[in-house]
This record gives sequence, structure tokens and C-alpha cells, in this order.
Amino acid sequence: MAIHWTEAQIEEIVKAVVANVAAAPKAAEGTYSSTAYAGRQLIGIYETMEEAIAAAECGYRAVRAMSVAAREKLITRIREMTREEAPIMAALGVAETKMGRVDHKTAKHLLVADKTPGTEDISPTVRTGDDGLTLTEQAPFGVVGAITPSTNPSETVICNSIGMIAAGNGVVFNPHPGAIAVSNYAVDLINRASALEGGPRVLVASVVKPTLDTAKVMYAHPAIRLLVCTGGPGVVKAVLSSGKKAIGAGAGNPPVIVDDTADIAKAAKDIIDGCTFDNNLPCIAEKEVFAFDNIADALIDGMIKNGAYKINAQQAEALSKIVLVDSKNPKTGVIKKTVSRDCVGRDAAVLLKKIGITVGPEIRCIICETGFDHLFVQEELMMPILPIVRVHNIDEAIELAVKAEHGNRHTAHMHSKNIDNLSRFAKAVETTIFVKNAPSYAGIGFGGEGHTTFTIAGPTGEGITSAKSFTRLRRCVLADSFRII
Repeated sequence: MAIHWTEAQIEEIVKAVVANVAAAPKAAEGTYSSTAYAGRQLIGIYETMEEAIAAAECGYRAVRAMSVAAREKLITRIREMTREEAPIMAALGVAETKMGRVDHKTAKHLLVADKTPGTEDISPTVRTGDDGLTLTEQAPFGVVGAITPSTNPSETVICNSIGMIAAGNGVVFNPHPGAIAVSNYAVDLINRASALEGGPRVLVASVVKPTLDTAKVMYAHPAIRLLVCTGGPGVVKAVLSSGKKAIGAGAGNPPVIVDDTADIAKAAKDIIDGCTFDNNLPCIAEKEVFAFDNIADALIDGMIKNGAYKINAQQAEALSKIVLVDSKNPKTGVIKKTVSRDCVGRDAAVLLKKIGITVGPEIRCIICETGFDHLFVQEELMMPILPIVRVHNIDEAIELAVKAEHGNRHTAHMHSKNIDNLSRFAKAVETTIFVKNAPSYAGIGFGGEGHTTFTIAGPTGEGITSAKSFTRLRRCVLADSFRII
């Protein structure tokens, strides 16, 4: 039976969990010493990374002893509880990180619950021939160390946990320091689900205060057999330099091309819908548009009809000075523009107010026409700000879009009815995800076919990760026997 939370209940839980994390007392027996709500403590959260890894090792041994059916039953309970508590985690995520939208984060949790593959993703292969039979199975690594982001924190924890548990692994998390409360709430949810289905009390683990130092312990610990990082270029580089098997899901700057064969009205709506989903926090979201000059005016008009507010060049310049700030490299002394953390994932109305423009809640995106070299085009903002660059033809559009994507090979989008143009761009941009004539979120199964994930491993090649991504292949050979033909 579904639980219908009242706003007052959700607010009470959010306040209690945030206060619980802020206090950060010494953990005892895998729990915070203060209660989250209703006398319940968060399970599986430890003072040190060493303790968390030890607990995850015990979880791994317990999962390995389970039948596949028992493992799937446990995952089913995780899905059910994620659906029930999606509104809580969504509200908690916004309250803690100050990023995104509660309704969209709720939808993301439901997507994770419904479309993350479980044990059905793990399947053996068999080969028989004159020389006998060979069985190849997808086996667990052991204990997986996972780095999770602040943009999709609890969604990533739950999605990773389902896939890693389905594969037979134990899991220890080092969440983003800006999303401790909601990330560890999700860890606790996994452990509550495990206990309800007769699994170990601590199935997955985390730490009270994740830091770079706790991450370093994770990277070096001999019990960690696989590292999975969902985050920015810095942490991805760190896991790839660890000397261990690593899966890296890095940054993107997804371009959108709109040519003159597209359904312009639909393209306008789809682009705004995708760009504004959770205020542009998903790394797959549309970040810059390259529109054919002969349809650009109609496209912009369609965007305005769908909740976009167009600013002029002077206003764009003023906004860029607020959302992009100077950052000095401590090693080299070089100063470069970086995204302001105070602006990431904020509502369009909040950003517009910073330059003296007041709008209503119907405005969900800020659009502006810029040149290709504008920082709005070149930097991944993760805000509902969408620059539009006019192009003359498909050659110019593809050339500029590929450059703007910066070789991340993450995600790209195109609106067109010209199959040749679509094919040319897909081949040129080489992205893990290529979405045609739909909002960006169709690429992770939201309104599109296929499973979902928030760990999209372009740098290391696993792509749209799932349970089988967290396995290693083992071969069993029976020579000269057991072929029955």
C-alpha cells in the first residue's frame, strides 16, 4: 500500500535528517547517535571509512550467500520503498543542496525505482563444440567503492545500489560533501529494505562526514576491488589514477542541433522541457542550441510560449558575471572562469532576479542569442540558461556542436526529419547518448525506451551502466564432454 505523505510530515522529516547530519556525532554500531525521525536511527553510517568498508565486506559475504531469487526479492523491496519515500528524498535533496526542483526529483526517484535493471541483467553464456562445453558467467567484483554527486545524490545511491547488489557486490559510498544528508538517507533506506527481507542489517555503508581524505582511504583500501565515480572531472581523474579497475562517469556539455526540417513547435517544447528538468542538473540535459538561421526566430518564439524568457546581449553579459566566477588554481596560479555554486540548479526566476528582472513561476528557462565563443556555450552551467547560436547549414552546425561538446562524448541531441543530417551528426559527435526529436531525458528511459541510470560512463566506455557493468567475467571449461549433439 502506497504511503501518502503530508507536506507537514515531509518537512518534519527533512528538518530532522538535516539536523542529524549537521550534528555529525560519533557513530556507534553503524548508526548516527541522534534520531532521524520517529525514534529511528540511520543504519550503515560510520565514523571512519575503514569501519564502513568492513561493514560493506560483511554485506558482500551476505549477498554472495543469497540465492538470486532472494537477491531479487530484496531489490523489489528497495524499489517499493523508493517509490514510497521519493517525496521525502526529493524535498531533502532540495533543502540540503539548494539545487533542483522537488517535483522533478520525485520523478527521478520513481524512474530509478521503475527502470533500473536488477538480477535479470545478469545472464551466463554457454558455448559448445567438438571440444566440449564452456560456461561464462558474470561474477561480482567484491566490495565496490562508489563516489556520488550532489546533482543527483540519492537517485545515484539507489540506482548504483540496485545494480551492484544485483551483481552480487557489497557497496561503500563516499557521497558528495554537499549532499550528505540525502545520500545517507538513501543508504539507510537500502539497509531498511534489506532488514525487512531478511538480509543483513548493513547491506551498504557510508560515512558520517565524507571528505577527500575518506575518498583516498577508499581508493587505496585493499578490500575495494572496483571504483565507480559519478561526478566532475577532478574526482573522475582521481579514481582513474587509483591503479584499480574504475568506472568513470564524467562531465558533459550536450549540444542540440535544430535544422529546417524539424517540427519546430515540438522541438521548442522538447528542448525547454529537457533543459529545465530539475533545473538542468542532469548531465544529459540540453546545454546549448545550434539553430538554422531560417528557423531560429520560430524556434525562439516556440520556446517563449513554453516558459522561456529571452534576455538581450547586455543582460546576458550581466548574468554571466554572476553565474561564472573567477577561480585561481592553487598550484599554477592561473585564473579561469568557473561555475558559481550559488547558482547551480537554481530556478530561472532566482537567476533573473540577480540581474533585476522579476518574473512569475511560469518562467522556467532563460534563453539568449550568443556567438559560439560565449562562455554560456563553452561552459557546462547546470542551470536553466540556454544559449542559442544561429548557423547557416548542417556543416556549420555539426562543426560547432562537436567543438562545444569538448570531446566528452557524453550526450548530444538533434531535432530533424532529415535522416542524412541525423546520421552525420551522430557519427561526428560520437557521444554515449544521442537523442533524436525528444527531450534529453528520453535518453535515460524517461519517455523513451531502455533502462535508466545516473552513472553514464563515457570516459571508461561502459556507457549506460547497469548491473552487468559491475561484474567481471569468469569462464568454466569442461573439455571433451557434455556436448549432447
